[in-house]
Amino acid sequence: VTTFRKLSETIRPVENVATAAAVNPKASRADKPVVVIDPGHGGVDSGAKGVHGEDEKDIVLATAKVLRSKLEQSGRYHVVMTRNDDTFVPLQQRVEIARAKKAQLFISLHADYIPKREGNARGATVYTVSNKASDREAARLAEKENKADLIGGVDLAKQSDDIINILYDLTHRETQNFSSLFQRTLVGQMKSGGILLHQDAMRSAGFVVLKAPDVPSVLIELGYVSNAEDVKNLTSGDWRDKVANSIAASVDRFFAEHSAIASLR
Repeated sequence: VTTFRKLSETIRPVENVATAAAVNPKASRADKPVVVIDPGHGGVDSGAKGVHGEDEKDIVLATAKVLRSKLEQSGRYHVVMTRNDDTFVPLQQRVEIARAKKAQLFISLHADYIPKREGNARGATVYTVSNKASDREAARLAEKENKADLIGGVDLAKQSDDIINILYDLTHRETQNFSSLFQRTLVGQMKSGGILLHQDAMRSAGFVVLKAPDVPSVLIELGYVSNAEDVKNLTSGDWRDKVANSIAASVDRFFAEHSAIASLR
């Protein structure tokens, strides 16, 4: 019973999103939904290399800062970044930041890479977490991103008892549903906003940063640094502004729909 009570205090029900802030820019900071933006890689982990030597870590940090600015300017959200500069942050610590800040949405930004011998893919992809990847490429990408964390020497293995597992499963199932809701919203918004999408734009894989049991989370591969046209976009201020607008509009719609669902309960 003690274990149950402790865990129930730690794992927050997803429906406890502050609804007022989604429609009221003047809501107090405490009432505003917390959105965590996670620029991938950083520090000793530069991520993928672009066709002209660009570092993934720099591309995604620049995009994350534009997105942060747009969300903050709306006045509707309290925005937290997992890193604000060229710093290495272990994957598990990124998850812990989101949970410690009681985030209601976690957005991880990355840029993909594919060897020339495997083709010349283009476009953005939005991932949700899954124990079983949606396809071989999704599994490969998750493995690559997760292994990058070994640079920091982090042991991600956790042990839990039966009660914790049951509570985790119940909370995680609802969290996954809201993650999928945001994924669908975002892909639709990016498409209507003129952002080029990968032919299979909605995927799932076992990314460590998406595994918080109580925080709806997505990982966005903004494009392929192995493709010259995608790199032109990824390094363009105008394109970053456009993709940030699409993501910000999706955040607005997500919290509006989230609040509507919660009000029916």
